[in-house]
Amino acid sequence: MTQAQFRMIEDNLDPEVITEKTIDIINTWLIEEQIKQNDVQKAMMLSHVKAMVNRSKTLEQLPEVDPSMFDELSQESMALARRTVALFDNLPIEEAYLLAVHYEVARANEE
Repeated sequence: MTQAQFRMIEDNLDPEVITEKTIDIINTWLIEEQIKQNDVQKAMMLSHVKAMVNRSKTLEQLPEVDPSMFDELSQESMALARRTVALFDNLPIEEAYLLAVHYEVARANEE
């Protein structure tokens, strides 16, 4: 598992800067996995990551998520989502379920 790189509160990090860095990391992973996003998917991912980074800074909680709703997502998409969430020191696993949807939709471009 990826070691947390971003301690939003403890290091008083700027959410805009960290959003950009996180997207850069994600884009590297997408290239490695040979996953291509279209422009709409890129915009949706950016929007989600921006909100996720802000939640890491403000400690705003997501509504409760039923993990069984995400059973049909691939293990590969869940693994990428968990890697992304693990970049932060304080995000709950629920973030990964929601983020995995973005990875899964991008994977569908290959089919």
